[in-house]
Formats: sequence, structure tokens, C-alpha cells
Amino acid sequence: MDKVKVLEKYLPPDAAPLIGRWIDYFKCEFKISRNRGSKFGDYRAPHSGKGHRISVNYDLNPYAFLVTTVHEFAHLHTWNEHKQKAKPHGTEWKNNFKKMMQPFFEKDVFPPDVKHAIVSYLNNPAASSCSDLTLYRSLRKYDAPREAIHTVEKLPIKAIFKLKDGRVFSKEEKLRKRYKCIEVSTKRVYLFSPVAEVELVNN
Repeated sequence: MDKVKVLEKYLPPDAAPLIGRWIDYFKCEFKISRNRGSKFGDYRAPHSGKGHRISVNYDLNPYAFLVTTVHEFAHLHTWNEHKQKAKPHGTEWKNNFKKMMQPFFEKDVFPPDVKHAIVSYLNNPAASSCSDLTLYRSLRKYDAPREAIHTVEKLPIKAIFKLKDGRVFSKEEKLRKRYKCIEVSTKRVYLFSPVAEVELVNN
């Protein structure tokens, strides 16, 4: 099947032809991956006879899929230019990400709020990767609605929630950037990202 047709299922349609050309130009193995809770995408540099490899989670909304794809291609481009000498999300990577995002800005692929969040993220050297919460939140707004899934920051204090592994927690106060939560069975304290996805437990 034509790769652009496949990519159109996951990306904004106007973006698919350029991503298809990048896959060919960089001779990259591009894989649409299962959901990985810990990351949206992944780049592997050439190693042991294998070339560049990029994988992106299949269940991202089209804008998140595109941002993640460009993010990983910027890693590839940076590796081609600097090998291991550049930091993973250092200046060289940021410059490449900004450059590679430009054609999609010109095509007006993103809604204004997502574009604004990307631009502000790229101008903020302190923010690393997709841990930028403003960008993450603006992308999440375009996810298909899912019942029962909430982010920690949206829950009231003392709300009881559970993780995919079944562990149950009580939400406590905010400590700087994270929320203090207590595991109900062990009374241990854990710190949660505001955007961690959890399931609300009805008391």
C-alpha cells in the first residue's frame, strides 16, 4: 500500500506527503507502534547493520502524531550532522526541530492554539522534549473523548484514583510542579505529574 495513504490515516492529510518524502530521503524505517505509556515516539540511530529507525504510537491524535514524528526526525537529522556529539534535546536538535516544523506552519496544518504552543516551546530552552506541559495540554484537547480517564490535575483533592496496574491512590496537595499522592494500601507517598492519566474510583 502507498505509504502516503497509510500516513494519511494518522497525520493531518496535508502533512502526509512530506513525511513520506522524509522516510525515503533519510532511508528511515518508520514504524507505527502500539501504545507505550512512557513515550509517544522513539528514534534509534544506525547500529549493527540497521539504519535509522523511528516509531510513533498509533493512538495519538493527528496533531500529536505529527509533532512526535517531526520531533523524532529532528533527532535523526541531528545525528546525521553531529553523531553523538550533540545533546539529545540540545541547541542543535531544537534548531532542527524548528526548521523541520516550518513547512507544516506554512501549510497551516495546526490549529492556532497548538501552533502557538509549539512556537513558545521552541523558544523556551528550559523545556525539554514533550515534557512541556503547555504543548502537551494543547495537543490533548484534540484527543477523542475517553470515558473514565482523567488527568491528576483535574481531580479534586482527596479524590481516589487508580493506575493501569491496579494500584489505588488518594490525591493530596500540589508540591511545586507535581502532586503528592498516597498509595491507599501502603500509605507510601508518590509524586505525580499533573498530566498523568488515571481512572477515577467512585467512593
